[in-house]
Amino acid sequence: MPESIRHTHALVLFSGGQDSTTCLAHALARFERVETVGFDYGQRHRVELDARQAVLRELRAAFPARAARLGEDHMLDLAVLGAVSETSLTRDMAFRMEANGLPNTFVPG
Repeated sequence: MPESIRHTHALVLFSGGQDSTTCLAHALARFERVETVGFDYGQRHRVELDARQAVLRELRAAFPARAARLGEDHMLDLAVLGAVSETSLTRDMAFRMEANGLPNTFVPG
């Protein structure tokens, strides 16, 4: 990449879980402005999505120097995925492997 092109903004896919929180911390250390985006596809286990705002609030409180870089949080409603697919993430069913070799936890798209 040419030296004249420097990316200063980042968008982090943020579920509120440990992996995406680590990615967010990494982005906050590298970029001037970081926004977050999450996807609500009607998942049954909403623990991470429910934790998103608490994690963001704690990051802002614990790291005020980084908090200034943390921009808007976006939550996209993708409930249509749950309506068009049958997975154990969106329906009350047990985990199993499908005939196509994918687990029924796989969410298309």
